[in-house]
Amino acid sequence: MKEATGELNMTVVTVVAIAAVAAFFYAFVWPGIRNQIQAATYCNMANCTGEDNTNCTACKNDDCSETWEGSCKSYFERQNTEDK
Repeated sequence: MKEATGELNMTVVTVVAIAAVAAFFYAFVWPGIRNQIQAATYCNMANCTGEDNTNCTACKNDDCSETWEGSCKSYFERQNTEDK
């Protein structure tokens, strides 16, 4: 019985550790990844003005009733270095 209790404790510790790693990922890492994906998507179809593509707008939907505004400077810099 002692052995089974020890295995249960290790299972609980493992589940709690996995939950802690998942919570850290979703709270701190995932928002950055999501923002980068979203910015890359909108920068791909954006109309940019200003020096170094800093004032960009893109339509979020087909009728352009919602727009995205942001900077695509880092996106285009990354594209230029990948093309070389």
